[in-house]
Amino acid sequence: MKWVLSNLDTISDATLAHLAIAIPPIFIAFLLSIPIGWLVVRLQRPGGSRVAAGVGTGIVTLAGLLYAIPSLALFVALPAVIGTGLQDPVNLIISLTLYGLALMVRSTVDALTSVDAGTKAAATAMGYSGLQRFFRVELPLAGPVLLAGLRVVAVSTISLTTVGAVLGIQSLGSLFTDGLGRGIYEEILSGIVMVLVLAFALDGLLVLLGRLVMPWTRRAPRSRRAARRVLQRAEVAS
Repeated sequence: MKWVLSNLDTISDATLAHLAIAIPPIFIAFLLSIPIGWLVVRLQRPGGSRVAAGVGTGIVTLAGLLYAIPSLALFVALPAVIGTGLQDPVNLIISLTLYGLALMVRSTVDALTSVDAGTKAAATAMGYSGLQRFFRVELPLAGPVLLAGLRVVAVSTISLTTVGAVLGIQSLGSLFTDGLGRGIYEEILSGIVMVLVLAFALDGLLVLLGRLVMPWTRRAPRSRRAARRVLQRAEVAS
């Protein structure tokens, strides 16, 4: 505890550096997954060709395979591909974005596929164009499933960011490597605790954001409770 109190500035600097690296990949992966997921759903639509459906399945499979790439190997190999330095944070951001896509593409496809076909047909019958239907109907209705996928990506990215410390990129992982090298276990423990705190805090913020952006997700439980009360009153009355 004495080490923690004496090094609050070190912990805060590592935390800010960690967030600066982890936050961009989360939202970049989310934004990129939307058009990719839309394309896959279009390719796999009922009545479409088998070739198109196969291409859509291949896209999802390829995205999922990205997560199988060892993180440290990717962090080392990427600079040779894009021409950056080994300790450039851009390498870590790009790598984490790829890992985020590996998780988020499948979640996006599942979210868009879960939208009721009758609802989409009704929107088309009302005169909505393809883009209008997507942004005004399909995307909002897919929101809860998208949020669930984004929460998984956020927690995973917060955790994976620590691996960059092995290459000398500052983050909360730096507390692990420095503490291990100097035998300061309080430093290692403080890094672990802060990673957990960030993961829980970001997850909570995403849940709150989801409730603000998608207020209809709060109404459904209340409607179900109201329906149960009506049924209970009916049973009592009978």
